[in-house]
Parts: sequence; C-alpha cells; structure tokens
Amino acid sequence: MRTLIVFALVGLAAQLVDGALGMAYGVTSTSLLLVTGINPATASASVHLAEVGTTIASGAAHWRFGNVDWKLVAKLGVPGAIGAFLGATVLSALSTEDAAPYMSGILLALGVYILLRFSVRPPKVATARRSPHGAAFLSPLGLVAGFVDASGGGGWGPVSTPALLGAGRTAPRTVIGSVDTSEFLVAVAASVGFLVGLGHEVLDPFTVGGLLLGGVVAAPLAAWLVTRLPAPVLGTAVGGIIILTNARTILRALDVAAPTTIATYLVIVAGWVAALSVAVARVRRSRVEGAAVPEEAGATTS
Repeated sequence: MRTLIVFALVGLAAQLVDGALGMAYGVTSTSLLLVTGINPATASASVHLAEVGTTIASGAAHWRFGNVDWKLVAKLGVPGAIGAFLGATVLSALSTEDAAPYMSGILLALGVYILLRFSVRPPKVATARRSPHGAAFLSPLGLVAGFVDASGGGGWGPVSTPALLGAGRTAPRTVIGSVDTSEFLVAVAASVGFLVGLGHEVLDPFTVGGLLLGGVVAAPLAAWLVTRLPAPVLGTAVGGIIILTNARTILRALDVAAPTTIATYLVIVAGWVAALSVAVARVRRSRVEGAAVPEEAGATTS
C-alpha cells in the first residue's frame, strides 16, 4: 500500500507537469523510478503502461477544453507509435548495466533542453487552432520522438512539443493538447514492444497502478492549468529536477568520487537557480509590458 501511494504521488506530479507543459510525464516519472533503483527497461515499460490510461484521461480533458486537433494527432501519433515500438525493442535488448547510463544520458539531455528552452528561449505564441503542418514534417518528427520516448524512458513531449511550438504556426494550447492526446498511440505501441521483449513478469502492479492512479487524478487539473501557470518558470523548474536526478544516476554508474559528485551537484544547482531567475524576470517583464500596452492604447484614443 505504501508503494502504491508513493508512485501515485509520482504519477500525479508528473501528469501535472505534462498536462501544463505538453511534455515531461515520462521524463519526470522515469527519472524518479531510476532513483529508486528500478531496472531501466522495467521503469520505461511501467511508465508507458501507466500512460495508456493517463493519456486517455488527459486527451479527454484536453478535448473537452477544445485543445485537440485530430488531424495533427493522427499525422504525428501513427509514426510515433512505430518509433516507440522500435525503441522499446532496442531498450529491452540492453543489459541493465548498459541501459542505466544510456537512459539517464538521454533524460539528462532532455532535462537540459527543457531548462534552456523555457528559461532562455520560451516557445513562440501563435493563435491558429488547427495545425497547417503536413506529413512531410510530422511523420519524421513523430518517428524520432517515439523512438527516443521508448528507448530513453521519456521524450515524446520534449521532442515533439518544442518542434511544433518553435515553428510558431499553431496555438500553444492546441499543440499541447494534441501532443498529449497522440501520446496514447505511442504508449500503446511502446507497451506492446516491452511486453514482447521483457514479458509481463518483470512489471510490478503497484508501480504501474500507482503511476496510473496519480496521472488520471491529475489529468483534468493539468488540462485547466495549461492556461494558468507561467510555462517558463514551471518548465525551468522541472528541467532542473530532471538534470539533478539523472546526473545522480550517471555519477553512481561511473563510480565517481564523493568530492567530484558534490562539486557537480553544486554546479547544477547554481545553474538551475540562475535559469530560474532568468525565467522569473522574463515573466515579470512580459506582464509589465502587457499591462503597458492597454494604457498606451487608451492614451492614444483619448
């Protein structure tokens, strides 16, 4: 019961982040599972099995709030499912010793990307509620994102969401809602790949059940928070957590000496704090500029 509650809290936190940013459920939850000592392939398999349920709940919530473009879901999700199956097959074939630093390296790189993306260069803002992108752009993106997601324990959102937001042609809420919804196809394909490669015996029902329970509970709130939370601050905070947890896994795998480990942690925390300061300052500046525009408009009309 205790294990179920712990993983339910992990799933709840990860889904809140994922629903608000359009990314990081897998990255966040897998990072935390690796810290507890779970086998990398088992961690990714558990997360993806839980995501089968959480993505249904998240997709339904986003659909209710009008955040889903179904054509974007299909064009991105089907290639993503193919990539996810291939990624699950690759990870299942690796030994635990080889898989742990490999997966943590991918997750750490994604954490750095998320931190820099939201602190230094926030996503562009567009208003189109339907994506103009075709299969030539979305198919390769989905294939790569799905492969990284399954083989690295996460990455569907961090790869696909920034690419779509960076293009600046689709409203952020539509991108986030559609990416979250299409992740259902990716989760199903990855789960099938892991079950073929690992078998169901290695999966702990308390781990999967806890992640699923927490994610389903958080999904409706996360869909609402997408229009309320300052994404730069939240994304920067989550990126720092992901970097710190996976740096710990890599340092342990490499058997790095304690003084070097402590120094590495201090550098990471210092960079994290600096990035958070930049993100907070950016949000405050945007709010001041936004408040100034109506005042100037009023002065002009008078």
